[in-house]
Amino acid sequence: MGEYLRAALELLSTWAIPALLLVIPLVGFLRKVKVYECFVEGAKEGFNVAIRIIPFLVAILFAIGMFRASGAMDLFVKLLSPVTNLIGMPAEALPVALMRPLSGSGSLGLTTELMKTHGPDSFIGRLVSTMYGSTETTFYVLAVYFGSVSIKKIRHALATGLLADVAGLLAAVFICHLIFG
Repeated sequence: MGEYLRAALELLSTWAIPALLLVIPLVGFLRKVKVYECFVEGAKEGFNVAIRIIPFLVAILFAIGMFRASGAMDLFVKLLSPVTNLIGMPAEALPVALMRPLSGSGSLGLTTELMKTHGPDSFIGRLVSTMYGSTETTFYVLAVYFGSVSIKKIRHALATGLLADVAGLLAAVFICHLIFG
């Protein structure tokens, strides 16, 4: 079953993006939507949003830099490694799991380092790639999106986002063990 599932996932991952790039303009054309003009208008709005969120980005990137430079990341890895062993996650993948809710680019950098060290087809490479795709940059999203519309009371959004990250992380570990052994 694992071989068939892996082959199906490889086929799906190979053709998903080209299919979307073909289907979206085709549906727009069939519905008589001016696709290029809509794209340009959306790009203008995106630029304005980018200008508004720059202060929030600077703040979150500064906090991430302090977190890593202070050694807190290494301390968390050492403290949580007994837990990762229980769920079958290699300790090398833990920094990606801890960094992902904070920063997409930071976790991508850690993922790239692990792939250079262990190889993209290694279990660790596949696991961190799956973790990267199945979790969200929760703190980044809260800072940027809530900050851009001036929401100061986030209520349950942080707890819900972190719970979803844990669920995505556990699912990634389970699925990688199921498919890649």
